[in-house]
Amino acid sequence: MVLRTLGFVLVRRLLGLAGLGPAADAKDVEIVVLRHQVTVLRRQVRRPRFTPSDRMVLAVLARLLPRDRWPVFLVSPGTLLRWHRELVARRWTYPHSGRSRRGLDPAVVEVVLRMARENPRWGYVRIVGECRKLGLVLSATSVRRILRRHRLGPAPRRGSVSWARLLRAQAAGTLAVDFFTVDTVRLRRLYVLFLVEVENRRVHVAGITAHPTGDWVAQAARNLLMDLGERADRFRFLIRDRDAKFTAIFDAVFAGCGIEVLPIPPRAPTANAYAERWVRTVRTECLDWILIFNRRHLHHVLSAYLAHYNTRRPHRGLNLAVPQPAPAPAAIARPGPRIERLDVLGGLIHEYQHAA
Repeated sequence: MVLRTLGFVLVRRLLGLAGLGPAADAKDVEIVVLRHQVTVLRRQVRRPRFTPSDRMVLAVLARLLPRDRWPVFLVSPGTLLRWHRELVARRWTYPHSGRSRRGLDPAVVEVVLRMARENPRWGYVRIVGECRKLGLVLSATSVRRILRRHRLGPAPRRGSVSWARLLRAQAAGTLAVDFFTVDTVRLRRLYVLFLVEVENRRVHVAGITAHPTGDWVAQAARNLLMDLGERADRFRFLIRDRDAKFTAIFDAVFAGCGIEVLPIPPRAPTANAYAERWVRTVRTECLDWILIFNRRHLHHVLSAYLAHYNTRRPHRGLNLAVPQPAPAPAAIARPGPRIERLDVLGGLIHEYQHAA
């Protein structure tokens, strides 16, 4: 493109000197300069931004320029035609009459939004019917406009079941089981088997061993179910990964209590997210800061941490509640009670309570 532009200017200058045509004046040179600058801008700016006034000017000039010359514009011919149609439509838009259109009562809008959020499977007509029972008269079109204004889709989209919603609905009867490893000071690897109650995030350590065989895992499961006692009847599902240590005997132990075992898909640790998240928590808050000497030491550390985790630590997933809340303390009579600190694991973790 650069060579063609320079060639055009040179040929015009030579023809002018030979008297075979008009000499290139300043206007022709200016046009060549502007065209070349537009070419440079096209290479650097893929999609230029135009203001409404720019669009109006270009739409008017497009009507004054032949169609075969439209490639000089930075936009496509279809865009120019669309701008011109918008300009014509704006020209024939009638002015505002000055009378303000009365909108819906904000209280009615709040009722519609509340019904839509609390009942995601209700459609527009169902919401209209429920409002009519309350003495609120409005149309399905008004309901649709309200929901779209607040970015709430129609019933199928609002009522679609996500994995998070499905897990929350089934959390009351779901357990999650997994292993994590701890390397001792002498580089001996210990395996920790644990279970998480998904509903309240309560954690149980089923056993610690250096040799996790299938028989050991099954026996640890039996011991844990005995410790749970009647509480084991509350659970319906057990989520586990496809580790070979979880044998058919392990599944049969829980099946005997009416708990269905659900293996997660291969290579999908996020499907067992609650167990994986607890492993991260116990490492970052406890095990990454302590040197473990042997299995007995690890059992002592995990017991102390679990007592803190299950009874004193607030959880974001529980709206800052604790998995196993203690009885509510008595009301403090005097203002400004004294707060005392309790040290867990030698001061690694701090707990706070009202002084006696």
